[in-house]
Amino acid sequence: MNVTQIAKMAQQMQAQMAKAQEELRETTLEVTAGGGAVRVVITGGQEIRAIEIDPAAIDPEEVEMLQDLVLAAVNEAIARSKELERDRMAAVAGGIGLPGMPGLGGAAPRGLR
Repeated sequence: MNVTQIAKMAQQMQAQMAKAQEELRETTLEVTAGGGAVRVVITGGQEIRAIEIDPAAIDPEEVEMLQDLVLAAVNEAIARSKELERDRMAAVAGGIGLPGMPGLGGAAPRGLR
């Protein structure tokens, strides 16, 4: 493989990564906690779009529990968003198949849970 081929592959990978990042910003994930009492919508770019709380979950004597549910839902949403990002970027890197680059070329995306 010569330098020109490597440069062309790098440009191709850069374009594919830019496209994947744009798709991530547009892709949303939904996470719930407390059996649906708290719902968080997040993008693949880790931008929280919505937090919804079921009015039945609002009990002035259970504020700490509600705070814990919100925290759990937000943290799970962030974790899933990061996993989606890793999977999409691994798919781009794996699709290029750069020889001699460990981790690139054999990376297969994992499904969302």
